[in-house]
Amino acid sequence: MANYDNIKGKGFDHRTTDEAREIGRKGGIRSGEVRREKADLKRQMQIWLDADVARDANGNYLTGAEYMVQIAVQEMKKGNPKFWELIRDTAGQKPIDRIQIAEIDAEIMNDVDNIVNEAEAEENADEKTGD
Repeated sequence: MANYDNIKGKGFDHRTTDEAREIGRKGGIRSGEVRREKADLKRQMQIWLDADVARDANGNYLTGAEYMVQIAVQEMKKGNPKFWELIRDTAGQKPIDRIQIAEIDAEIMNDVDNIVNEAEAEENADEKTGD
């Protein structure tokens, strides 16, 4: 079971400066390797996107990007919601999710609640009278 006894004496607080430095050096080397691997993968994907990879119905060559769009549209037409989202988001029409966190005085919140409740009450009264 995970608890303090399993890690006691194995943290950086119990290592010498040289041990901590060596572990940090190894981590930095591995981090560089991983960054280079990711950059290589990104370059390879860009090469594929730019290359001619297929032909359309008219025999014209399609780049990888054009071919992906064609497949995505076909899947979207079948009703696959993931591809609806993919096409919308890639076209730059993704809705933005925003969360605002703020400290607001309780008195102000009560005033806002009262204003909203009054507006709703007026709206309901108008609906009942037919205005």
